[in-house]
Amino acid sequence: MHSEQKDKFELFLDEMVKKLQDCQVNKGHKSCSLCESYFGCPLRDEYVKAVYNSMSKGDTGGFEF
Repeated sequence: MHSEQKDKFELFLDEMVKKLQDCQVNKGHKSCSLCESYFGCPLRDEYVKAVYNSMSKGDTGGFEF
């Protein structure tokens, strides 16, 4: 990681990664794709949004991967 202080988007992403990993451990999966709730999972949807916001810093539209 970089030496700069994390912004609110990175901090939220860190929180979501922890929640997602906890869920995977609790369900005995190594990946969300193995879960019966993969499609439509609110936790996974929130995680994906956190990743996007972390990369775009909250700006909407026009983000290139």
